[in-house]
Amino acid sequence: MWLLRAAARLAASCGLRGGPSLAQEQVKSEGKRQKQICQVVLDHFEKQYTQELGEAWSTVREVLTSPLCWQYAVLLNKFSYSSELENNLHLKGYRILFQETLPYLPGSLKCYISRTPGRFPAQKHQIGKLKKYYLLNAASLLSVLALEIKDGERVLDMCAAPGGKSIAMLQCAWPGHLHCNEYDSLRSKWLKQTLESFIPEPLMNLITLSELDGRQIGDLHPELYDKVLLDAPCSNDRSWLFSSDIRQATLRLIQRKELSALQVQLLRSAIKALCPGGSVIYSTCTLSKAENSDVISHILNSYNNVLPVDISELASVISDEFSLVAGVQPHELLVLPAKGKAWGPMYVAKLKKT
Repeated sequence: MWLLRAAARLAASCGLRGGPSLAQEQVKSEGKRQKQICQVVLDHFEKQYTQELGEAWSTVREVLTSPLCWQYAVLLNKFSYSSELENNLHLKGYRILFQETLPYLPGSLKCYISRTPGRFPAQKHQIGKLKKYYLLNAASLLSVLALEIKDGERVLDMCAAPGGKSIAMLQCAWPGHLHCNEYDSLRSKWLKQTLESFIPEPLMNLITLSELDGRQIGDLHPELYDKVLLDAPCSNDRSWLFSSDIRQATLRLIQRKELSALQVQLLRSAIKALCPGGSVIYSTCTLSKAENSDVISHILNSYNNVLPVDISELASVISDEFSLVAGVQPHELLVLPAKGKAWGPMYVAKLKKT
């Protein structure tokens, strides 16, 4: 249980967990000194990722250790559309992401990006008023696009806080039911506030919020969902590099060795919650092979009724906008932060239950 709670705290910086709050933590206001890199974490990453990524690690390291060169995308909220906002984005040099034809790209999903580092101003939460946009790491949308949600489907977002991927799903389609789960109580409150800030009240009736241990959902709701998104608790490479407490950083690195076991348990639960023919997306915001492809390989070697789903077409189409690792399996992709394409890290894999 200690590991799950520790992982829940780690999850505070995973997936779409790269919105405005993370930016505020990692990039101080203009003119102030940038936060210091934690040498303990950097040394650990240096050893691991030089081995796993080879020469690519040097470029990734340069981007990850320079928050002032990070980029943030602007996901528009179709439930509070503003033509004035779109015009303003164009004037500031932003352009629409995903201009190419993707295997799955609903016209209602609009996201803007800029090659220029920096972050569009955040919006404050106002009771009774919907926000017009959500700030995020653009790579986070790839897991939502790979899931290919359709109207009327039953969908589970297993580790949903702070809610960015759930919001993105609802930009794509009107599910018959969306179950947003978050085990950590404080993060669950954050999730609830996020949804209330972006989703109109009538649509909230289609959404269930819960604070369940994700490992138990499969037993509690067996074969209930058409689609499951598992944005798993992981070791977040971006935020860990700026751990302000060396003791905390050292503890994180010790716990990191155990995270893959938790991720496998969560993915097993997600598969059990899938109805036959349903699909699951597994995603993380780490470059670690142990938490990414090794987890998927373990699952594929353990099940006779789970098959990999080819997402190489998606990877091919987005390669102009994202820096991707070459030589991965057809059912997975890994986004590497790069200069001018400072998105990721983001790992995405797709599986189907037969």
